[in-house]
Amino acid sequence: MSEVSRKLKIGIVQMTSNEVIEENVRLAEKLIRDAAAKGADFILTPEMTTLLDFGTKQVMEKVVPEDQDDSWPRFAALAKELGVWLMIGSIAIRNGDKAANRCFVFSPDGKKQATYDKIHMFDVDIPGDKAYRESNAYQAGEEAVLVKAPWCKVGLSICYDLRFPHLYRSLAQAGAEILTVPSAFTYVTGKAHWHTLLKARAIENGAFVIAPAQVGDHRNGRKTYGHSLVVSPWGEVLADLKGEQGTEVIEIDLEEVSSARKRIASLTHDKKIVIKG
Repeated sequence: MSEVSRKLKIGIVQMTSNEVIEENVRLAEKLIRDAAAKGADFILTPEMTTLLDFGTKQVMEKVVPEDQDDSWPRFAALAKELGVWLMIGSIAIRNGDKAANRCFVFSPDGKKQATYDKIHMFDVDIPGDKAYRESNAYQAGEEAVLVKAPWCKVGLSICYDLRFPHLYRSLAQAGAEILTVPSAFTYVTGKAHWHTLLKARAIENGAFVIAPAQVGDHRNGRKTYGHSLVVSPWGEVLADLKGEQGTEVIEIDLEEVSSARKRIASLTHDKKIVIKG
C-alpha cells in the first residue's frame, strides 16, 4: 500500500478456538501468516482468539494480568516480523477479581497501539439455546477506543457491542472510517441477526465494517455462527467466510467512505429528541 493510496488489503481470520491457550495461539499464528502471505496490510482475528470461555471458574483459573500474559507479546512480535497491522479480536486478561475481554492492536513495528475492553456484557437467555452470563467472569469496559492508523481512524468494538448502535455512531462521528467487530456470535443469534446488524452499522455510519468471527462446534459444547464479514459503507457484503476456518484477503478503497457520506450525510443530521408523554 503506497503512502498516498486510500486502498488497503484487509485480512480476516476465522477460527474455532478452544480451552487450550497454546493451541489457539499456534492456530492464530498460522492463519495470520497465511493472510500476510496473501498480501494483507491489516489482519484481524476473532473475539476470544486465545481462549473461548467455558465457565467462570475455568476462565479465572487460566487468565493472568496483562503484564504476565505471554500471548499478546507473541502477536506483537509476529506483526513486526510480517510488517503488518494486526488486531487480535480479544484475549481474556485478568482484571482484579474478574477478567477483561480485551482487544489488542499492533503496528508493523510490533508496538501495542491500543487496547479496548468490551463494554457490553452478553447476559442473555436465548430461546432454543441456553443462558449466557458473560458478566459472571468478565468486567465490562467503560471507554470507547479509536485507533489512528496510517490510512484512517479505526473504531474498536467486540461482539455483543454490535447491538448498541450509539457506540458506532459515536466512533464514526469521531472520525472512524473502519469499524471492527471481532465476535463469537452464537449460531442461533447469528443466523437470525448477524448479517442484518453488520450491514446496518455500515450503512447508518457510512463506514467499512470488518467482523472476524469464531466458527463451528467448540470443545466446550458451544456453537458459533462464523460468517466473518467485510461490509462496504453502502451495505454491500464484500467478503463472507461462511462456515469454515480460514482466511480471506480483500482490497478496500476508503474513498467509498467519503462517497457514501456525501450521498447520505446522516452523520451530520442528528437531532436531540424530546419525548412527551
